[in-house]
Amino acid sequence: MTAHRHRTSRGDTPRRPDDRRRTFPRLAPRSGDDAPAASWWGDAWVEALEDTALDPARLARGRSYAGRGHVDAITVTPGRVTAYVHGSRPRPYRTDIRLRTLGDEEWERLLDIAAGRPDHIAALLDKDVPHALADAAELLPAPGDLIPDCSCPDDGLPCKHAAALCYQTARILDEDPFVLFLMRGRGEQEVLAELTRRNAARSAAERATAQRIMAERTANRGSMGGRSGAGGQIPPPLLATVPAASVLAARSLPALPDPLPVPPHPGRPPVYPEAAGAPDPLALDLLATEAAGRAHTTLRTGRDPLTGLTPWQDAVRLAAAHPGSGLTASTRALYTALARATDRSPTDLARAVAAWRQGGLAGLTALEEEWDPPAGPFDRARPALIAAGFPDGPAFRPRHNRLSTPALQLRLGRDGLWYGYESDPGRDDWWPRGMPDTDPVGALTALTGH
Repeated sequence: MTAHRHRTSRGDTPRRPDDRRRTFPRLAPRSGDDAPAASWWGDAWVEALEDTALDPARLARGRSYAGRGHVDAITVTPGRVTAYVHGSRPRPYRTDIRLRTLGDEEWERLLDIAAGRPDHIAALLDKDVPHALADAAELLPAPGDLIPDCSCPDDGLPCKHAAALCYQTARILDEDPFVLFLMRGRGEQEVLAELTRRNAARSAAERATAQRIMAERTANRGSMGGRSGAGGQIPPPLLATVPAASVLAARSLPALPDPLPVPPHPGRPPVYPEAAGAPDPLALDLLATEAAGRAHTTLRTGRDPLTGLTPWQDAVRLAAAHPGSGLTASTRALYTALARATDRSPTDLARAVAAWRQGGLAGLTALEEEWDPPAGPFDRARPALIAAGFPDGPAFRPRHNRLSTPALQLRLGRDGLWYGYESDPGRDDWWPRGMPDTDPVGALTALTGH
């Protein structure tokens, strides 16, 4: 995403780069008897949703989804609220709520009203929204202002996933009403900085007016107005100072605090909204989840779990961690991209994923490596199969670390485990199947089911 700088309408107060994007973690489930919102502005948000809903049943299901915690982390940007909402399918749905942002003239009116009332500024700092301020520039949505959009096939207005997102957003608004300002176009720090500037300018103007009135009164009394301190002039306030010696004096720093304990589970990544020219948000979510798990393991064990993996092995690991079996559009796209990046075919990757899911890195090694095991367990495997009564036992033929029939194969890995494979007879197209075992009889039993 292209970085850019933004200034307020007056052009003199830069905002923080992340001030117009905030992500709130998934809210904890709560009882269905609780009210959707606890503040009057949260109630107004819910009413804007419910007054335009066409199906009360969808609203009820959305409220149930929200109460059960089906809404993931919520990201708020100007004019948009985004989250993934879990429904009846394994993959969550991407859900958006859009609303109009305020224009420059509306912001000017809103900020002027807020800066002119010290009680308004105090209320905002106390996480409260005065009614008069909210009404000044239509800060709260009216019926029809909230436009839902969801990747689910339901064309309801709203669907239950969008309704769930609206109900959870009301809880966020309860805790932080500055989210209302962000939805309408400006972040908290940006608004507070502009209010501070306007309040300072207003105070300076009032002070100048007071000085002028006092000077005029003094002049009317025939006082001397040209000397310092005469004419009713108010001296500027003294600035606080610090002696240079105290700054430069040697001092010892306190000991660093103990490191924080490692959390029991990796954190959840933020939600990545779609943006023109940006990577696919689900691909970013996958990479962020992988990075969080890797960092958590490194913190917990002091060792990077992926040290030593080749790009191909890491691509197989990433694909194996993705849910599904290659039948969904997102999984096919992932397999195609990873296969192209490693100069392999999607079929090669799918076979390698099956081996990784069978035995991790050792399973992938068993797929790709032929080697000559020492005398011992390998030599005893074929007699053990015959003694166990497998009808295919005598048909297994040894080659390097593999025992094969036309349709079944056992491979001895360097980790001492036997890995099962199957192929259509005569095709020599072997695919990993079953669970590995230290005993060839157990591995063949897992492969054949008897």
